[in-house]
Amino acid sequence: MPVTMICPNLKCGRTVTAADSARGKVVRCAHCQQLFMVPSGPTTPREDPVDSPEEKPAKPTPRR
Repeated sequence: MPVTMICPNLKCGRTVTAADSARGKVVRCAHCQQLFMVPSGPTTPREDPVDSPEEKPAKPTPRR
C-alpha cells in the first residue's frame, strides 16, 4: 500500500506518494527536491490516556 505524506519543506507542502518498499528510506520530493525519510511503519492513532480504562483518574479521599 503506497505511503502518502506531505513534503516537510514549508515552502512546498505538496502531497508526496512513495511506494511501500520506500518505508524507512530517504526519498526526494519530486516538486522541490527536498530529502526526507518515509516513516518505517504504519501510523496508528494513539489512544487518549483519559479514555483508557486502565488509567482512570484517582478518586479524591474524603476529609475527616
